Amino acid sequence: MSALFQNYARRPVHIVKGQGTIVTDATGKDYLDFISGIAVVSLGHAHPAIVEAIQKQSEKLWHVSNLFESPEQEQLAATLVKDTPFAHAFFCNSGAEANEAAIKLARKHTQKNVIITFEQSFHGRTFGAMSATGQDKVKQGFGPLLETFRTIPYNDKKQLEAAIDDDVAAIMLEAIQGEGGVHQLDPDFAQAITDICQAKGILLIVDEVQTGIGRTGTRYAFEQANLTPDIMTLAKGLGGGFPIGAMLGSSELFTSFGPGTHGTTFGGNPLAVAVAKTVTDIVFQEAFLQEVKEKSDYLMQKLQVALPKEQFTIRGSGLLLGIECPGDVVPLIQQAEKAGLLLVQAGGNVIRLLPPLTVTYEEMDQAIDILSSVLLAEQPVNA
Repeated sequence: MSALFQNYARRPVHIVKGQGTIVTDATGKDYLDFISGIAVVSLGHAHPAIVEAIQKQSEKLWHVSNLFESPEQEQLAATLVKDTPFAHAFFCNSGAEANEAAIKLARKHTQKNVIITFEQSFHGRTFGAMSATGQDKVKQGFGPLLETFRTIPYNDKKQLEAAIDDDVAAIMLEAIQGEGGVHQLDPDFAQAITDICQAKGILLIVDEVQTGIGRTGTRYAFEQANLTPDIMTLAKGLGGGFPIGAMLGSSELFTSFGPGTHGTTFGGNPLAVAVAKTVTDIVFQEAFLQEVKEKSDYLMQKLQVALPKEQFTIRGSGLLLGIECPGDVVPLIQQAEKAGLLLVQAGGNVIRLLPPLTVTYEEMDQAIDILSSVLLAEQPVNA
């Protein structure tokens, strides 16, 4: 019997090393990694710049506590908030922690309790983040959750307007619902949210845990939508594989998070910050982001040619794409894995593509060949 809790439906593959987009299991078999640790390994496995950053920082300082000043945190915060609606950052260890901080800040600043969230959203598995999540499967078995979240359909203006009252502190959303099925924010709905927040003094929280740090072809996904967030959360790709999360907030919120209001032991530790600074130095270059957009266009066009639109719907942005299939995708993902391509689902019938941002065109071609072979074998086109 395993000494581990069996809270993960683990696949029978033991990955032992990785380089770029390629990972190798314990038997020596290579795979194209189009999961990237679920949008985490943004610069691929064992990127030389990240390896060097960890090595250098590990010889200087690992941990000293947030009781002391950190010029490195200041530098990273300045990079993240530059040319955005935000002015300040709080560093933590994960996306769920970042979302917990966002929820606390919104409630404390407004002195209101209700936060509107959306069906099929995913914000984490801690109690606050789980309560915010719009998926029942995440909540089952844990008893009463926080009652101050109102979860409504995504992209539904009428339901949004009906949910607004004087008790609402914030609206919390993902610009693209990654876990929930790669659903994108409708422009008209984004405008409605913006109008309501401005008219009612409601804060807007954008969860960019999966979409942030270049994943959609811009620094942050909200930059492609008509949204002006007051609070944004980050994690996953920010550390390129090393655990770090962040919550960014506007200048108006500064005094609501004073000394003693929130904290973390490990958040923003020197190792994590050194890695995140390295990641942002690379990803935030305009040429790099432009290349992500070009790769996205290439991958999208190739998939649209390879897969019949009568059977498959392809959507998403940047290198966060989803393929909606006619039925359950688990068998398809298993077949792709056997053929050397690692994939992850999003909802019951969507295959999510999350390659490293450094994926090559040749690797995308290889992945498309495997995908089309698997999907068309399972869903043959009528002659």
